[in-house]
Amino acid sequence: MTKVRFERVSKMFGDYTAVQELNFEINDGEFLVLVGPSGCGKTTTLRMLAGLETPSYGRIWIDDKDVTLLPAGERGISMVFQSYALYPHMTVAKNLSFGMEVRHEPKAERAVRVRRVAEMLGLTSMLDRKPAALSGGQRQRVALGRAMIHEPKLFLLDEPLSNLDAALRTQMRFEISDLQKRLGVPTVYVTHDQVEAMTMGHRIAVFANGRLMQIGTPQELFRNPLNREVASFIGSPKMNIVDGDLFGIESRASVRLLGGSFKLSDVQVGALSPKAKPKIQGGVRPQDLHWVQDAPSRCDQRISGRVISIETTGAESFVMVKIGEAMVNAKFPSFAPVKVDDNVDLAFDVHDLHLFDPETGGALLTIDVAAHKPDSLSPPDPSLTVQHK
Repeated sequence: MTKVRFERVSKMFGDYTAVQELNFEINDGEFLVLVGPSGCGKTTTLRMLAGLETPSYGRIWIDDKDVTLLPAGERGISMVFQSYALYPHMTVAKNLSFGMEVRHEPKAERAVRVRRVAEMLGLTSMLDRKPAALSGGQRQRVALGRAMIHEPKLFLLDEPLSNLDAALRTQMRFEISDLQKRLGVPTVYVTHDQVEAMTMGHRIAVFANGRLMQIGTPQELFRNPLNREVASFIGSPKMNIVDGDLFGIESRASVRLLGGSFKLSDVQVGALSPKAKPKIQGGVRPQDLHWVQDAPSRCDQRISGRVISIETTGAESFVMVKIGEAMVNAKFPSFAPVKVDDNVDLAFDVHDLHLFDPETGGALLTIDVAAHKPDSLSPPDPSLTVQHK
């Protein structure tokens, strides 16, 4: 069994803090996805785990061993890079076995392991080819095979699908997930694509500005985001977030936004943060904002606006609607009979409404999310300062 623990890990480059106060664990057999926009700290976190960067503060543990200063080659980790990093002058078989050759492992053992990995990844007929004669997906499988052949304790993948076209990315998502399930090896996967994160990860760690915003299952992040950053990043299209007002806090609380007034349910009132102020931001996902003509049962209270743009994917249409000064995205039926400049009526269930503090971005409705809140930040402990050798 392999388990990883980050203990108050921070990384600075000069005066710039790339990663701040990481405290989380990776469980045995888990597929954990690190996701966030460019520059959020996810790749730096992966590189620290791989041994390619040394933390400025904190400790990294693999099982019960402190590996913070352990060289990369002694950690029992295999890593797959975005660029594949295959040797162009070597055949697939040579690329797969090169590491074993360097370690002077027996020739017979190398042959057995190359054949086993090639069969698992569908590369048996390509062993004599060189990378130039392979497609992007085939090269990616070779890179995965080269990582697998060492039978590591931990897999690390750094945006491995970013060079592939959309159809191949979908196929490779399934192949990597299926492979990880069969091998049972803990895997850490870095991506900026939240669709990859939602479809592949057992749990997802969302990063922003060098901080871990929230870690949880895809369902937890989608339904109960802890803050505005997570709410905006997770989900496609992203959540609509608009300014609003909260009133009647002492009795039956209601929110006023998008030109309408909506009473909160008893459960929502009970979960409302005591820090809530009259000025709030409300969030509702496009999938929860319904065209009244398509959802008459939700029409008790309507909000009206003008169509600004329409994006049709075939299975569904997403319509941008201007309501007062706010712009919201709403899901419509495929090829719905609406056009730009039409006036449309929308409705949503108040139970699908998220509330955020406009200043801190924190969630004001804490239903079933307290257990998933990251540790609060505090100054680095001097005793955890890494002493570079």
